[in-house]
Amino acid sequence: MRCSGLCLTSQCPTSTELLAGRIIYLTTFSLFVTGKQLDGIWHTAIVAYGEEFFFGGEGISSCPPGGTMLGPPDTVVELGETEVSEEIFMDYLSSLGENTYRGDRYRLFEHNCNTFTNEVAQFMTGRSIPSYITDLPSEVLSTPFGQILRPILDSIHIAPPGGNVINGGRNM
Repeated sequence: MRCSGLCLTSQCPTSTELLAGRIIYLTTFSLFVTGKQLDGIWHTAIVAYGEEFFFGGEGISSCPPGGTMLGPPDTVVELGETEVSEEIFMDYLSSLGENTYRGDRYRLFEHNCNTFTNEVAQFMTGRSIPSYITDLPSEVLSTPFGQILRPILDSIHIAPPGGNVINGGRNM
């Protein structure tokens, strides 16, 4: 997989590097540009154990790195190495998907892919994802454009096609 933009590691990881080992990566994809000086509205995912994991309107999903319709990420941030085994990680995701990260719990501004990746990053590495991502909802909502769009955006459940739902589909 090639990064289409900035890699915040010493160099962009190769597909082989993303598919192997215990190094945890955060991938970001720009979804939307506002009238405010923002680089974009970020969809984020965690790459671990050769898969990209993300949360959306269908719950927690996975795919090969860069495997959603969003394609390759705009940036890749190396978050660090983990001591968490793949088995424990998958059990953890399953637990999150049963309640906290079910698809029907998705809220674009309050409980979204970035909330998920931040929680998973902390579990896997003890590190948070960058604040320019976690602070983004308040930045958008502080604009008149964000306030106008909020009722519409609140009804959107983003679920990038191309992933396989792990657990936590929509419970209506």
